[in-house]
Amino acid sequence: MWFTGLSGAGKTTIASAVASELVAAGKRVEVLDGDVVRTHLSKGLGFSREDRDINVARIAFVAHLLARNGVFVLVAAVSPYRQTREAARATIGDFVEVHVAPPLDACVARDTKGLYKKALAGEIPQFTGVSDPYEEPIDPELTLDTSAIDVATGVERVLAKLVELRFLERERAPSEARSRA
Repeated sequence: MWFTGLSGAGKTTIASAVASELVAAGKRVEVLDGDVVRTHLSKGLGFSREDRDINVARIAFVAHLLARNGVFVLVAAVSPYRQTREAARATIGDFVEVHVAPPLDACVARDTKGLYKKALAGEIPQFTGVSDPYEEPIDPELTLDTSAIDVATGVERVLAKLVELRFLERERAPSEARSRA
């Protein structure tokens, strides 16, 4: 699953919570967080379009390797450009795009890292959603407005989509199955 959206949208939060549910259901899972990958696998890349595209291509390659070995891969990365996400889809194969889509003002209000404050003050050039574009997905498999739903609801919707698309064989979410046991 590829979680895309603005900084502060809730991509990592939802992906991590989904990962916990999948692990509890006995699945092999890996979360590839854009910030963590940038620190380790893509160290030295900047935020030009070319560098962002390279970063996403690297994440897609690692996701492909993990997925072909039976691992549920949850990518949480801004990945601002449609063309690059489509290239990731082609690389990975089984690809579920989740647009984590609260309004920009909700992301600015959250701003846990202080990035929007700096970007709006002109201190961070090429900041997605402020001074650099974010190309919303045209037809994602799922859209979550995290300003209107809580994490648990987001997780339920993601798991339901995985069942619908036949990536999970369960009819109910793993947490529901555990609570009924």
